[in-house]
Amino acid sequence: MDKMEKELLKKIADIEKTPMGAYNIRQDGKGIARNTTANIDIVTKEDKPGIDIIVKPNTKNESIHIPVILTQGGLNDIVYNDFYIGENADVVIVAGCGIHNSSCETAEHDGIHSFHLSKGAKVKYIEKHYGEGEGTGDRILNPQTIVNLDEGSNMEMETVQIEGVSSTIRETKANLAKDATLVISERIMTTGKQTAKTVFDVDLAGENSSVHVASRSVAKNNSVQEFISNVNGNNKCFGHVECDAIIMDHAKVLSDPKITANHIDASLVHEAAIGKIAGEQLIKLMTLGLTESEAEQQIINGFLK
Repeated sequence: MDKMEKELLKKIADIEKTPMGAYNIRQDGKGIARNTTANIDIVTKEDKPGIDIIVKPNTKNESIHIPVILTQGGLNDIVYNDFYIGENADVVIVAGCGIHNSSCETAEHDGIHSFHLSKGAKVKYIEKHYGEGEGTGDRILNPQTIVNLDEGSNMEMETVQIEGVSSTIRETKANLAKDATLVISERIMTTGKQTAKTVFDVDLAGENSSVHVASRSVAKNNSVQEFISNVNGNNKCFGHVECDAIIMDHAKVLSDPKITANHIDASLVHEAAIGKIAGEQLIKLMTLGLTESEAEQQIINGFLK
């Protein structure tokens, strides 16, 4: 890999050298590096592009890195990854995609990730998206995440869109069984004429299942963001959805959180807040010697943490 490609990996997966544990690195539509462990296998799909990641029951304290980088314009890379997590396993999965596009053609990556967590399994999933390049071609990322949580399983998702993505449609669908828990933290930044749409569809099917979705975003310039969530409480369960956005310049943000209680013991809450940076916040930081733009950036960085 050259310096640019290594920098992409560092931004999206914090990889500066060969990662520990299992990994599969994909570049420009092809796998370029792979490692498995005694407890984690990675198998190339035969019927479509992608891999199956199989984690044995009771696997603990292991990690899986599956980053993707694109460095060519005119490439539409589609990948289907399935994760099979055995009973009582506890692993960290680091994904993400970085696009460097210096051409006038579109570069696009569509990652469809399906998670199958067995009883008592636990996964922390980290996904970062980033775009860069001097070209006029678009950098498009359309991730789909499908989550199936068996009894007592737990999944924590951290998804971040750092910057530089022309357009994205982010779809997450989840079905939770008894005592299963899903926690999602989403952070998005858009500038220029970029667009970002997020859709969450969650079915709380099992007794005492729960979901917490927290989305924070900043929309600058003429960018447009849309947040849609649909949480269905089909049993005794708990669901909490919150969407907070900072809007700047001539940007536009739409929020449509929806909750549906189909059971008398379903407890569901949604919150949405959209606003500009408060003037008193800017003034306070500027009295400490920061310029207005520096003060704005510090507030944004704190908001998106």
